[in-house]
Amino acid sequence: MIPFNKPYLTGDEVLRISEAHTLGQLSGDGHFTSLCSKWLEKNTGSNRALLTHSCTAALEMAAILIDIQPGDEIIMPSYTFVSSANAFVLRGGIPVFVDIRPDTLNIDETLIEEAITPMTKAILPVHYAGVACEMDAIMEIAKKHHLFVVEDAAQGIMSKYKGRALGSIGDLGCLSFHETKNIISGEGGALLVNNPDLIERAEIIREKGTDRVKFFRGETDKYSWRDIGSSFLPGETTAAFLFAQLNQASTITKNRLDIWMEYKNFFSTLKDLDSINVPFIPESCDTNGHLFYLLMRDHAHRQDFIEFMRSQEIHCIFHYVPLHNSVAGKKYGRISSSMKVTESSSSRLVRLPVWIDLETSKVTKAFLQWHDK
Repeated sequence: MIPFNKPYLTGDEVLRISEAHTLGQLSGDGHFTSLCSKWLEKNTGSNRALLTHSCTAALEMAAILIDIQPGDEIIMPSYTFVSSANAFVLRGGIPVFVDIRPDTLNIDETLIEEAITPMTKAILPVHYAGVACEMDAIMEIAKKHHLFVVEDAAQGIMSKYKGRALGSIGDLGCLSFHETKNIISGEGGALLVNNPDLIERAEIIREKGTDRVKFFRGETDKYSWRDIGSSFLPGETTAAFLFAQLNQASTITKNRLDIWMEYKNFFSTLKDLDSINVPFIPESCDTNGHLFYLLMRDHAHRQDFIEFMRSQEIHCIFHYVPLHNSVAGKKYGRISSSMKVTESSSSRLVRLPVWIDLETSKVTKAFLQWHDK
């Protein structure tokens, strides 16, 4: 059986967890949290990297940081994970959904400006499959209209846009280290604080609304409740696991890209793909090999493929149900444009297995059997 995902271990995770135990601190913000934060700051160029217990937590911190109030609008794609919207809805925000581009499946930057109203507070570009949104255009629109930009870079670790790490371009960036991602810690995430004006409050929000971080740095003789917040810290065992992964991030990314390119090369040699499309990577982007997907002719075509591959014990799966069509999406959000591309793509997209040491020839052989039947 070939699963869709298989978490990769470097071999150093247990050693690092043991080191954390030996150091005597298992709660958050210890030795390994510091090492991970420094690694992220160095390798992304962000002013401050704050580990969180999930990317969802990072998004929820971002919503608090930019002071989302009831009725504030956040422009985002509908083709994304629920946390992208839910984090802002929790603060009373209203997701405003716009369509995606047919090539990258990222938010269509040409539709953003017409979605702006006096209540718009932020733009949330989601870097689908580790491929960058058109960030220059998005940042220009945000500057023109005095909006925050929060990057949902859950799938974007080690990907770049014009040489800049995803998550490091907007005011804030949110990363995921869930076990389905390239670099993992089981559950885990990080908030990249690129806007220096937001750093101090971000530290307070992350520490239950207290200035505890300042206390531990010796900047105050006691700490107290300063703002709203929550406990967004991961434990040290999680940070230790993550540090083992981060130390091998370049190797992990290269190995995933090798798998991704094997698929890419295979499909590029086929002359008759029967209206099947493969991922497109703009020249401005360096991707991380997170996902390889096929856009089938239609929904029935996709389902037939998924069922055939399952019969061969190969798990290929679809992705998001568009948020604007969900029960909560209709209740808490609204659409600002036609969602034609979103609805078409979501009904046709299927993801192929991508994990280190995968023998792609088994997957492609089964694809040919299905294609030629």
